Amino acid sequence: MSDVINILKSCDAFLEGHFLLSSGRHSSAYCQMAYLQQHPDKCAEAMKPVAEKLIELGVDVIVGPAMGGIVYAYELGRQTGKRAIFTERIDNVMSLKRFAINPGEKCVIAEDVVTTGISSLETKRVIEEHGGECLGIVCVVDRTKAEAPSPIPILASAAKLDLPNYLPEECPICKEGKLPLVHLGSRKMKQEAKQTL
Repeated sequence: MSDVINILKSCDAFLEGHFLLSSGRHSSAYCQMAYLQQHPDKCAEAMKPVAEKLIELGVDVIVGPAMGGIVYAYELGRQTGKRAIFTERIDNVMSLKRFAINPGEKCVIAEDVVTTGISSLETKRVIEEHGGECLGIVCVVDRTKAEAPSPIPILASAAKLDLPNYLPEECPICKEGKLPLVHLGSRKMKQEAKQTL
């Protein structure tokens, strides 16, 4: 696992500041996973332990939510020989637009970073609406905390990081008032969150 963290650091995938996460929470640290995606060899190396776990699980389909999960689903599919697809937002609702999931197929959700697991619930809903079975989540970085576990089991991660995150009303960075809140993810946030940027 320390090897994976070193890979992320070598890609400058760690940022420090004041960030709005897709969960709506705030953090002083952010994993900019697009920086890892710039280096296919490093991405493949980071995902190798996750791919090995997927082979053990007998997964049929790897589903990567757009945008963050697409590259990782592809890479896991390449390493395991399994089908890799992605969900995407249509009018801000997660949907399966370009692909099919066959009834009974065992699916996993491939994410870049999981903090609360709430975002993955949308993809789980899509999988189940199409007759698939959602086994759980695999990810590059697991940021979940014991006191706030993911509602969907995390089956494997390349790295487990204990990075601070806060409810907006409890955020010490906001209270300090020195750093602007930055949203780097692709997900459209609620209007009140956007106004804080």
